[in-house]
Amino acid sequence: MVLSVSERTFTQEVLESPIPVLVNFEAPWCGLCRVIHPLLLQFQSQCGDEIKLVGVNADQNFKLSTTYRLKSLPTLLLIENGTIRHRLECFRGREDLRLALEEIKASYSNYPKIYKSSKTVDLECRSA
Repeated sequence: MVLSVSERTFTQEVLESPIPVLVNFEAPWCGLCRVIHPLLLQFQSQCGDEIKLVGVNADQNFKLSTTYRLKSLPTLLLIENGTIRHRLECFRGREDLRLALEEIKASYSNYPKIYKSSKTVDLECRSA
């Protein structure tokens, strides 16, 4: 199940989330939105606790649609620590989206689990 987010809950659920959030801007009249929904649910189940998936009705949340300058629906934004890391829009179908989601999943599955642990990771640079 995808968590439905509105302008009222967006800051708490997305911008202040301790884990990256994939925001799906959609609308009830959008045919492609309905087509990709099962693919997004599959992505959510594969990512587990590494990435949160939320949905935003673009028609009912016009302020968010304007803030994020939506040009087409569906538009997917991967937001981490309040910053957009990936923007997916104008894809031509399920296969385009599937490839983009695989790329996102691969980049986050290789991350150290800093979201669930209070330990710090030493990332000092070393010269050859």
